[in-house]
Amino acid sequence: MTVIRYARRAIDEPENYEARSNLMWASTIGLNHLLTVGKGGAWSVHPIEHVLSAYYDITHGVGLAILTPSWMEYVLSDKTAPRFARFAREVFGIEEQNDKKAAKLGIEKVKEFNKTLGMPETLSEVGITDEKFDEMASEAVRTSGLSTRAYVRLQSTDVRQILQNCR
Repeated sequence: MTVIRYARRAIDEPENYEARSNLMWASTIGLNHLLTVGKGGAWSVHPIEHVLSAYYDITHGVGLAILTPSWMEYVLSDKTAPRFARFAREVFGIEEQNDKKAAKLGIEKVKEFNKTLGMPETLSEVGITDEKFDEMASEAVRTSGLSTRAYVRLQSTDVRQILQNCR
């Protein structure tokens, strides 16, 4: 919620202390892994993005903005819909009662939010082609818990398809 509430304001009003301090606090919590203490599992989108920004000169935020909606669409299923629907309802105020529909609306809201920040939507917008997708997909799985501990376990073929969907 904090990032949704304050990101655009911080861009529009760079001297706005409240907006910037709240973003910094949210970033600190995210970066120090406080929210994952005592929980198992592995991040899903972050390891894919880490490989992406290791191969190409893009920032982590840009990579996440491009990858996250595609990952959400790729893993959306009857099993994942309730969690994505909860996210959509709690973060974006979606009122749809059907979990699958609410989840899809939430994914659209993520895309809209990224647009309001001026974030690119595709890999081609940042000059990335599919030339290294196989290599990056294998590396993302090899260097993370994507195939063993992620919310939805992914193999290199899955990661490659997510990258492909981001073109």
